[in-house]
Amino acid sequence: MHPKPPRRIIIEHEVAASPMVASLRRRLPHAAFEVVERLSDKRLQEAEVLEVVSFRGRFLKPCPGTRHYRCCGYRILNFGVQCTLGCTYCILQAYLNQPNPRLFGNTEDLFKELGGELAAHPETLYRIGTGEFTDSLLFDPWTGFTRELVPYFARQRNAILELKTKTPFIANLEGLEHGGRTIVAWSLNAEELVRREESRAASLDERLAAARRCAEWGYWLAFHFDPMFDCEDWRKGYGAVLDRLFAVVDPQRVVWVSLGALRFMPELKPIIAARHPRSRILGGEFIRGLDGKMRYFRDIRVELYRFMADRIRRIDPALCVYLCMEGRDIWREALGFVPEERGGLPAMLDRAVEARMKRF
Repeated sequence: MHPKPPRRIIIEHEVAASPMVASLRRRLPHAAFEVVERLSDKRLQEAEVLEVVSFRGRFLKPCPGTRHYRCCGYRILNFGVQCTLGCTYCILQAYLNQPNPRLFGNTEDLFKELGGELAAHPETLYRIGTGEFTDSLLFDPWTGFTRELVPYFARQRNAILELKTKTPFIANLEGLEHGGRTIVAWSLNAEELVRREESRAASLDERLAAARRCAEWGYWLAFHFDPMFDCEDWRKGYGAVLDRLFAVVDPQRVVWVSLGALRFMPELKPIIAARHPRSRILGGEFIRGLDGKMRYFRDIRVELYRFMADRIRRIDPALCVYLCMEGRDIWREALGFVPEERGGLPAMLDRAVEARMKRF
C-alpha cells in the first residue's frame, strides 16, 4: 500500500502558519495550497482534497460508549475527521457530514488542552487513542504529527497513547523516544474479508510486517478484531489470521486484543448497499440491540468470541482479551467471566498497561 498524496490542500487562514501546515508544504511540494478565511461544513466532496482548519471544540473526549454495554473508559484525542480507506462497514459513512478529510491545524491548542487534563488528574491513568474519526496513521506520511505526539506521551507519567490503523505508514515512528508509552495497534480481519471489505487499506501481510517492525523499535502492540463477520468458513479465516499474527509477533509485546462483532446503525444499511453493491456483510441475520444498532444474534456473537479467545489463550493464557460493547451475559458465555469480577473493564486494561510498563 502506498499513500496517495492529495493534489489540493485548502487551509483556513487562522492555521496557515501552523507546524502542521509547514510539514504539509515540506512533504507535499507538488500539491496546490490555497488559504481561505473559513471553510464551510457544507462543501461538496472533492477528489484528492485535504482540508486543514482551526478546530473550535474539545479535542479530548470520552469514547462514545453506551450504558447498556461494558465500556472500557477510553478517551479519544481528535486531530481530524474522515477517512479515505473506504471500508464497506465504516460508520463514518452515516455519522459524518464532512465530505473531505479534514485535519485540525491548531495543534498547540490540542496539546494545551491535553496537558491541562492530564495535570488536573495525576492519579488517573489515561488510555488515549486517536483513531475514532479517522485512521491514526493514514495522513502521517505528510503531517508527521506522530513525531510530536509520541515524544509528548513519552514525557507523561499518567497517560498511554494508542495509534490504531489499517495502514503500514510507520516510517515516522522509527527512532522516536517513545518511552514505552505508545501502543501501535492494527485492526485485523480474515484475509478474504480484508480484500473484499477493506480493499483500499493495507493487506494483511503489510499490517503484520509493520507490526513486527514496530515491535523491533520497542513499541508495545495491540490488535483489534472489530468488526468480526459471521461468514462462510469464518473459523478457518480467523484461525489463520491468529496463526500468522503470532508467527511474526511475540505475544509478550502485545498489551491487549479486542473482539467485537459487526454492528451498525440501521441508517447505514442503505448507504452500504448503494456504495458497496458487491459487499456481502448485509446478508447475515441481525437483531436490534439495546443501543439501537443492528447486531448478530447473541449465539453467533458468543461463538465468534469464544473461538478467538480459546485460540489466543492457547498461545498466551495471560494475554488481555476483551469484548467491545457487549453485556455481561455475552462476556460470561464467551470468556467465562464478567469484568466486574476483575475490578471492571477499565481496571483490567489499566493493569495490562501497568504490567508492560514495569518491563520497559
